[in-house]
Amino acid sequence: MRFREKVQEVLHENVRTDRGDGALNLTNSFNPLMIWLLRSPLHKIASKNTLLITFIGRKSSKKYTTPVNYVIDINVIFITSLRGRTWWRNLRRDVKISIHLQGKDLETYGEVIEDGENIEEQLMRYLQKLPQYVRYFKASLDPEGHPDPDDVAQAAKERVMILLRSR
Repeated sequence: MRFREKVQEVLHENVRTDRGDGALNLTNSFNPLMIWLLRSPLHKIASKNTLLITFIGRKSSKKYTTPVNYVIDINVIFITSLRGRTWWRNLRRDVKISIHLQGKDLETYGEVIEDGENIEEQLMRYLQKLPQYVRYFKASLDPEGHPDPDDVAQAAKERVMILLRSR
């Protein structure tokens, strides 16, 4: 199969929204393409800051895979999501999660952080590791190059944090 045909096939596999209404949007086109890229030999283009997370739906029992940005700090993988998205709710209970990280498959367990103060703390750690991401959180850096705590507190109101660890 030629590259163009493979990309078209990937873009049309399982295209849906979190609402389940079948509407095609940018995320629905982007996610299958990123899934294909991250599983391909070309994964190094994106795998420095994007991984695939695979989990079982808590209601549907279906297997879902989604690309997410991540930050690694010592032995924890940090992921953040907007509260309004639904995928992360499948990780609320202590479930085994598969990730595809830099070309390797790993088993992890996730912890979802939903309360404000803990989100602020973890989001600050996330942004300290990648200060160039502050713009995506409508935050700024102080003169020393650290994320502004007030901006991080504001961003935390719209977010949840997911921490992945091995056991």
